[in-house]
Amino acid sequence: MTRKQYDRLVKEGLELVAQQTYSQFKLGENALKIEPMGARSGGRVAPDDEISTVAWSIRMYAEDVGVPESTLAGYRWVASRWPRKYRVAGVSYYIHKILAGVGDPDDPEERHELLLNPPLLGRTGEYRWTVDSAARHVGWRPSHAESEQERIDRIHDLAKDDQVATRVITDFLRRPTVAYEAMEDQTARHAVNAAQIDRSSAALGKVRERTPEIRRTEHSADYVDLVSACQLFVSSASRIVPKLRGNDFTEEERRRIHNNTARVRATADWIESAADTGNVGMDDELAQLLRGE
Repeated sequence: MTRKQYDRLVKEGLELVAQQTYSQFKLGENALKIEPMGARSGGRVAPDDEISTVAWSIRMYAEDVGVPESTLAGYRWVASRWPRKYRVAGVSYYIHKILAGVGDPDDPEERHELLLNPPLLGRTGEYRWTVDSAARHVGWRPSHAESEQERIDRIHDLAKDDQVATRVITDFLRRPTVAYEAMEDQTARHAVNAAQIDRSSAALGKVRERTPEIRRTEHSADYVDLVSACQLFVSSASRIVPKLRGNDFTEEERRRIHNNTARVRATADWIESAADTGNVGMDDELAQLLRGE
């Protein structure tokens, strides 16, 4: 198709959109004549078959002209926000509709001024409203993402389902550069590490179920590690404490030593309790003490 042919089709399309815009606003105006905005709604037809409420009258008009009731209600609302003298020729009904919620409902001057000052359309270099630019102005997601954040938002919208998000993340992390950059984020890195630990624990749990001997081996290894840790502490203390003779500690140094020996005592009690009862949990007070709080 040549440029001349395309331009001719654009001109024809603009004429058709203008006709459509006129029709949509006209239907909205007619609905407003039947039921002005602010009228009471929600009733039912009167016994004498007279139209008694907004909902019923709009429904009947929609049925009689052959359009969906919700569509006609939308036309009515948009027409109420854009009285005829405030509409701008050449701007489609859809753009009027998007911007209909801007400003004071009873003061269309601000909306009219907004339509008269469209943003720059980068593709053509002209100042003109588009559906996407109107959507951006009111904070809606545009149909076509342009900025980095809009593209990110679009991906988030498409990946709301966890299964879809899993497939997307898996595919993205197969890109070396993406994986490297993602691990720069501390939260993401910790999440991946935690997931790896959880998966390893789950896999080990399944192996334990199939092979009871593994648990017995782990029990022996845990026992050896615990006894070794106690022996290492005793050995270290036996080596260090005799060297303290003659040292004159400051008040702050003594406080720190007392705090740490308190943690040691609490840990020793915890070990004995776990060995005697099998309960390895700790209360909040012990947890705070072991954290040094």
